[in-house]
Amino acid sequence: MARSNGYNFAIPNVISNSASRFHRLTPRLCIALLFLPVMASLTHAQAEDWSVPEQQLATKIVANTGRGPVWLTFENRSSLGRRDSEIIQNGLRSTLDSVGIKPATSSQGVSAVTIVLSENAHSYVWVAQIQPMQAQPSVVVVSIPRTADVSNGDDSFPMAIKKISLWQQNSPFLDVLVLEDGAASSRIAVLEPERIAIYRLQNGKGQLEQSLLITHATAWPRDVRGRVVPGGDHLLDVYLPGVLCRSNATSPYRLSCHASDEQWPLVLNNPANSTRAGFASGQNFFAGAITPAVGKYTSVTPFYSAAVVIHGTSALWMFSGIDRHVHIVDGESDRITPMSWGSDIATLKSTCGAGWQVLATGPEEDKPDSMRAYEVPDRDPVPVSAAVEFAGAVSSLWTEPRGDTAVAVVRNQGTGGYEAFRLAMACVQ
Repeated sequence: MARSNGYNFAIPNVISNSASRFHRLTPRLCIALLFLPVMASLTHAQAEDWSVPEQQLATKIVANTGRGPVWLTFENRSSLGRRDSEIIQNGLRSTLDSVGIKPATSSQGVSAVTIVLSENAHSYVWVAQIQPMQAQPSVVVVSIPRTADVSNGDDSFPMAIKKISLWQQNSPFLDVLVLEDGAASSRIAVLEPERIAIYRLQNGKGQLEQSLLITHATAWPRDVRGRVVPGGDHLLDVYLPGVLCRSNATSPYRLSCHASDEQWPLVLNNPANSTRAGFASGQNFFAGAITPAVGKYTSVTPFYSAAVVIHGTSALWMFSGIDRHVHIVDGESDRITPMSWGSDIATLKSTCGAGWQVLATGPEEDKPDSMRAYEVPDRDPVPVSAAVEFAGAVSSLWTEPRGDTAVAVVRNQGTGGYEAFRLAMACVQ
């Protein structure tokens, strides 16, 4: 979602769409131009010279593994097309062979090397994750400046975002919590500004089971936000600006609400699930205080939403700041990354790629939203999926309790109604 004081900035040559138009061309010239894209696709891979970075990476790898057999695997998490990816992989195999590294026929009893082709806003980044037989694991990296016109069609992305309709209604709602999830039927709790509505879903229809009133002493801000989460020993908790509501454990359910500055949970069901942030009362963003601290940081820039990626035992946090920037906080530094994102981001834990992805809306304002998935193999996020489109602005995006899906709430620009979608990652390559 592009909020009223969100941000809108673009990074050239990262992800772009272009269109061209012919004006009063002769038939012969038109025919010649029609063949140019075909010829470019046939000759581009030959024109791109990857030999220098291939040699650099091979030299770094052999310094860690020594000569001999190695169990070698590749992953393409960049926007390079399949053809370019295959050429690079074949070139690396040949260069590794020239320095004495031979492909092993089995992963048993040999060093293992995984080469990841990734990128950031300015460079292609090749990362070799090395597991030697008799030494500690290591990582070596080679960066190659980006060049124009390298193929980056949507078919080159290793993942896709699955978008499944979860709930829709004419009146506004803020969030949806799935209480029961079955093939035949399920139950959901829909958070509206003034109530929690519990529905039984069956055969594509929703039957209202119970409506729980939300009481609050002060008026909601104009762009009210809220979150509904599982309650542990009771059904659910509801977080709203300056208000906390808790239900009882069994039906018929009751909701107890009171004024509260309790911090909201940011991400559920992952190693960082204890991290919470204080919501700015009367506003539509988080004030910046976080508990527990992320390394030396007890507070960050005020932000709309957050996502986290786990690297081993460390957590890398991303915050979509109200200062129009995306902040990456690793516990030692707060760095602004040059990514063109909107104000809604969320974490997914999947079986694809590196296992952790970040969903991020686009920066467009006054237009329907789109969303991509990203990974962070180096210093900057890298797109790993094509964009999925929505019929309007995303007003809410939260990771679900299981961690492998997220729920996005969208206001349909055409109908004016609201719809919730469940989002998950699908492995393509």
